[in-house]
Amino acid sequence: MTAAAAIKPKRVLPGFSLSLGTTLLYVALVILIPVIALVLKGAEIGPARFWAIIAAPRTLAALRVTLTAAALATVFNAFYGLLMAWVLTRYDFPGKRILDALMDIPFALPTAVAGISLTALYSANGWFGAPLTGAGINVVYTLGGVILAMTFTSIPFVVRAIQPVLEDLDPAMEQAAMTLGARPFAIFRRVVLPAILPAWLAGSTVAFARSLGEFGAVVFIAGNLPFKTEIAALLAFIRLEEYDYQGAAAIALVLLLFALILLMISNLIQFRAARHLEAR
Repeated sequence: MTAAAAIKPKRVLPGFSLSLGTTLLYVALVILIPVIALVLKGAEIGPARFWAIIAAPRTLAALRVTLTAAALATVFNAFYGLLMAWVLTRYDFPGKRILDALMDIPFALPTAVAGISLTALYSANGWFGAPLTGAGINVVYTLGGVILAMTFTSIPFVVRAIQPVLEDLDPAMEQAAMTLGARPFAIFRRVVLPAILPAWLAGSTVAFARSLGEFGAVVFIAGNLPFKTEIAALLAFIRLEEYDYQGAAAIALVLLLFALILLMISNLIQFRAARHLEAR
């Protein structure tokens, strides 16, 4: 072995073992240990007691409200996020940087502040709520308010997932399709959509998972009416206040299971989409 081959290349951040160990320790303390503790707490309940908690009418109603609102919010965010990412990447107009920065407000704004703001705006005497109430449309203390809060807090996940993919997409592919006589919709369906589909699915899935666990923004605008606007996260919190730790753990475990299933499905779809793109 020559001296030149024996010299190892220097890294900008030396100490792989230390860096990896620190990263794994952080993941274990912040993510793995709380999740494992939740699973163990749920395992202590027993199948019969666990099913009794989940099958209770109030729990089923809270899960139904949560899943329905999260699904509708995700559908809206999927299309609106795609449209917003397209506008931000394909057009130049005054105020573009401001609009781009506004997309990150739900990340920076505390969810409780977002909930209070939405309640003030859409209440019966609010700026937006007054004309809607006059038209017979109530937002606050309804399922629509829950959907609105979930939509606000999860919209950046879709926009920020699609935006970098659109920015890196080679415009020459679209121009070539245009010169071949393809219509705009055909170009989008055959050229743009296959490229952004994995990122689109990933952003929509994360947005859905974020909506499932939303608490701060929803609790103010929903009114927390059992069987009507009470979400699962709030019901788990109520069970904690009642010192019903098994009930809270069971509800939280169901939400965790939904989130894990969604992430697995999303990763599978992204993997197959990537394989399909490589095979083309």
